Amino acid sequence: MKFSLFAHMERITPDQDQKQLYSEFLELCKIADDGGMHAIWTGEHHGMNFTIAPNPFINLVDLARHTKNVRLGTGTVIAPFWHPIRLAGEAAMTDIITDGRLELGIARGAYSFEYERLMPGMDAWEAGQRMRELVPAVQKLWAGDYAHEGEFHSFPKTTSAPQPLQQDGPPIWVAARDPNSHEFAVQNGCNVQVTPLWNGDDEVESLMGKFNDACAKFPDIQRPKIMLLRHTYVAQDAEDAQKGAAELNRFFNYFGAWFKNEREIAQGLIAPLSDADIASHPFYSAEGMLKNLVVGTADTVIERIRKSEALGYDEYSFWIDSSMSFERKKASLERFIKDVMPAFQ
Repeated sequence: MKFSLFAHMERITPDQDQKQLYSEFLELCKIADDGGMHAIWTGEHHGMNFTIAPNPFINLVDLARHTKNVRLGTGTVIAPFWHPIRLAGEAAMTDIITDGRLELGIARGAYSFEYERLMPGMDAWEAGQRMRELVPAVQKLWAGDYAHEGEFHSFPKTTSAPQPLQQDGPPIWVAARDPNSHEFAVQNGCNVQVTPLWNGDDEVESLMGKFNDACAKFPDIQRPKIMLLRHTYVAQDAEDAQKGAAELNRFFNYFGAWFKNEREIAQGLIAPLSDADIASHPFYSAEGMLKNLVVGTADTVIERIRKSEALGYDEYSFWIDSSMSFERKKASLERFIKDVMPAFQ
């Protein structure tokens, strides 16, 4: 099993300096590279201080200058915000600049907040259809001359300029949850990214089941890779694990509030949630996070990850966004590299 880091600039309060936050993001990525992790993933989001990442290609090009070995992945670009020609070209240029280290993750997107601002009137169904049109078009643009007549895009014969450094282009990863998304990815020769979010091991098993079913449906297509993205905290002791679970519970309360898109937003920050708001959430709780997420001392984390390895996951991505301080993120990541990863080598 390979290990990777999934990270963003994460701004919680208006007093946090954005330049410092980016420096801290870079430091975490350097630790991952120096520690022998396989890849670093960062996503695309707009107008949200919760995850600051307006164009992941910019971050990845910069990371290429600060790292030596890690693969550099978009986790993920939001398909409906991209024209196929633009995505093919920008991804190919990033692949060249990063010396062929690019992995291209693509998703339909999750936040109606972003849809309202960049694609007014679009819903999640249309976003998914746009992704299904985008992915094969990008693959064909990388391959050479290609003309497209689709539901959302039409253009005459065009070739990606430039073309990628990697033969056949960077590996494409599709973020999938439902069976149709898994089938689309497998049928189009794409790898799969999955996350159970706040759910536990039952969801991890269910997602792998959907992937296996999709692979069985297309037996003539080479089985792609599947990556599991999970919030992870490697604690010093049981008390520290409880603290980490409480912090992750706060993170998911904010995640849920952004997803519902009902609270006031000013200067890219959502109206603060009170302790009472968090305590009264109908299904998020610190106890639930401790049970469902990969939180605990190194031995506990190793045991949890072994279950995923046994299911057949190819890559485990340490999702470090958590509302924690930089110091606590860094200490957890260092413990993961020192105390957890060697158990899988």
